[in-house]
Amino acid sequence: MKSLITAALVALPLALGASAASAQAYPSKSIRWLVPYPAGGGADFLARTIGQQLSVQINQPVVIENKPGGNTAIAASEVARAPADGYTVLSADNGTMVFNSALYSKLSYNPDKDLTPITLMGRFPMILVVGPGSEAKDARDFIAKAKAQPGKISYGSAGAGSPHHLAMEMLKNTAKLHMVHIPYRGAAPALGDLAGGQIPVMMVDMAAGAGFIKSGKVRPLAVANDKRLPQLPDVPTFAELGFKGVETAALVGLVGPAGLPADVQATLQKQVAAAIQHPATRQKMIDFGVEPIGNSSADYSALLKSEVTRWHKLIKDLKITLD
Repeated sequence: MKSLITAALVALPLALGASAASAQAYPSKSIRWLVPYPAGGGADFLARTIGQQLSVQINQPVVIENKPGGNTAIAASEVARAPADGYTVLSADNGTMVFNSALYSKLSYNPDKDLTPITLMGRFPMILVVGPGSEAKDARDFIAKAKAQPGKISYGSAGAGSPHHLAMEMLKNTAKLHMVHIPYRGAAPALGDLAGGQIPVMMVDMAAGAGFIKSGKVRPLAVANDKRLPQLPDVPTFAELGFKGVETAALVGLVGPAGLPADVQATLQKQVAAAIQHPATRQKMIDFGVEPIGNSSADYSALLKSEVTRWHKLIKDLKITLD
């Protein structure tokens, strides 16, 4: 009996050591990274750019899978149901983590209970742009003209409930404007119609609108940011024009299923943040019009809570619903 007990005691630390080694082995296989938008957009670019460097760092494949639909809810629900092992993650924007729970009375996932924030990857500040045929001299002039014609000016967006849509709702609320919303299936078709004169104005991020802005097909009037954008140094912020509080951006972060082990969450945060800060990756993001972040999981969670407080109040006050 004594020999059996001795053998068991000897084997115990070996088993514990094997278990610890197994836990430290993450990631030991490919990571599936879902993007809730079609290929070619800003969120897709971000996932593929960061994912490529991440794959090099962890020596494992990072497979990007586009799964659009349901205002990001289809992909979010799939990740929420996935095993909490760090091998299925999601690019989540404001719609996924902030807006949807206020816009829909019934949602197929709960952003607070079903998803684990890992890191905010990048910010896409919003810009007020008009078509080349617009008579507005600047943002103040446009706002004055819109205020003088309540209900007669329409604006486009990348879709109902998108950051572009709610950025304009924020401006409308601050400047006391009444304009008609025309949602599109993405920023590209909306920009095409803006350049063609079918709609007069919209909010867009630099990543989506850079080509149109640089070519002169659309004209930027103001940025919804706390400071001017380096790509548009001559375009003022709304605060500079007297419209304080009009600061909004598409916030794209990385999340996993609820119950993600702390060590897995920490590894993902560390590796993704390192990928973002890699010089080549960082420069690609800046060139594309994205502000690189890569913050801690705690900071990302705190930001989401503050965004929920801010946006849910606005959505409720304006009685915006997508049901």
